[in-house]
Parts: sequence; structure tokens; C-alpha cells
Amino acid sequence: MISRFERVSNYVIVIALTVGVLFPVAWFVLTSLSPNTSGALDFSNIAWSNFTAAWHDGNLAHSMYASLVITVSAVAGQTVLAILSGYAFGILGVVGERFLFPVILLGMMVSTEVIVIPLYYEFQRIGLTNSWLGLVIIQLGMGVPFGTYWMRATFRALPRSVMDSAAVDGAGVWSTLWRILVPMARPAVLTLVLLSFMWTWNDFFLSLIFLGDPDKQTATVALGAFQGRHVLQVNLMAAGSLIVSLPVVALYLFFQREFISGVMAGAVKE
Repeated sequence: MISRFERVSNYVIVIALTVGVLFPVAWFVLTSLSPNTSGALDFSNIAWSNFTAAWHDGNLAHSMYASLVITVSAVAGQTVLAILSGYAFGILGVVGERFLFPVILLGMMVSTEVIVIPLYYEFQRIGLTNSWLGLVIIQLGMGVPFGTYWMRATFRALPRSVMDSAAVDGAGVWSTLWRILVPMARPAVLTLVLLSFMWTWNDFFLSLIFLGDPDKQTATVALGAFQGRHVLQVNLMAAGSLIVSLPVVALYLFFQREFISGVMAGAVKE
């Protein structure tokens, strides 16, 4: 039985951690509303115009559209490929799985900085630099290894009896996957979507290297350029950062229950 001291200690720790997490977020939001370029708080004068200035001066409308196109395309491709490969490796069995699966996992271990130079010259040779399609292809290659690992573990954690029952009822391989396993694995799939969206949306390095054309820049690159022009205006930098971060925050808040369930379901031992 938990003693009163332990219960109070747990509440104190939880409250302290909550304050530690929320304080920087609150300060960040309040700074974005400050009329002072130093970011000093002034509750008597809320400057909503900071967001308007950041939106127009940073050209965030066009760059966020670019990020949205790239991110949605990459995440959709990553999710479908991860489901298919996870199903193949986790349920169906693949010839040479002992060799192929570790090779796929190498994509999680190789640093982006190691491959970016040869990758750039190769994409330049085939005309895929300064192209949203080229960046989508790169993001697919970077995200599928983790997605395969994630969905393989997820499918293997599902009850085998469900698949056996589906086979007895005459369900084929594709019907079993899309009508039975994917709905059962919905929290894990949505967690994968959320993580992939966050990683792709927040990417700065690859976008900076492969999209040199200012008209094709993503939101993170445009935000970096905006902050470089307003390095002494902390309130505008905070407002721009808040605008760019909103899609990820909104997506997490919308899927937070599924995200927590997916993380818990994914924490299994094979």
C-alpha cells in the first residue's frame, strides 16, 4: 500500500516536472506577444501584430505550403511502405529476412551528414535538386527503415489467432492486412504518422541543401532566413517560430490519445 508520504512525493514530482515543461512554452508564447523587441513581457500591451509581421515578412504562407506538400507526400509514402514491409517481415516471412532486415535497419544507423554530399551530386545529375519531388524521395528513404521496424514489431505483437481465424474464413493476404490488422494497429499507425510528420516538417538540413531556390524553400528554411534578418527582434523570432510549429502541435493535440496508446503498444519485446 502506498503511504501518504509517497503519494505526496509523487504529486510534488509531477507538479515540478509539469512546471518545468510548461514554463518555457509559456515564456515562448508570451514573448511572441510582447511589443518590445527584447521580448520583455508587457501584459498591458499585447502585440498581435507580431504574427502578421512574421507571416508577411518571412513569406511563411508560401514556405508552409511547400512544407505541407512535401510532408504530406512523404508521410503518406512512408506509412504505406512501412505497413507493407512490416507486414512482409513480421507476418508473411521474407526469403532472406535474416539478411534483408538488418540491411534495411542500416538506414536508421547511417548519419545524414555522411550521405548528403554523394546524394546531392547524384540528384543534381538526374535533375532532382531544387525539386520538391527530390526531397520527398529522400525523406521516403530516410523514414521507411524506422517505419518498417515499428510496424514489424506492431504486427508481431497482435494475436496470431486473429489471423488464423481470418484465414479460416477465407480472407486473403490483402484482406487480412487492410481489413483486420491495420484497424487493430490503428494507434501504432497514427503514432508512426505523427512521428514521421514531425521529423519531416522539422527538417532543416536536407531542405537547406537540396532546395536552393527561395521560391521552393520549406518553412524551417524560410524561418531561419527570417530570424537571420531579425536577430535583434526576439518577439518577431518567437512569433515566427510559433507559427511554424503550430501544425505539429495541432496534430499532436488531435491524436494525443492514439499517440500514447501507440507508444505503449510499441514498447514490446519480440
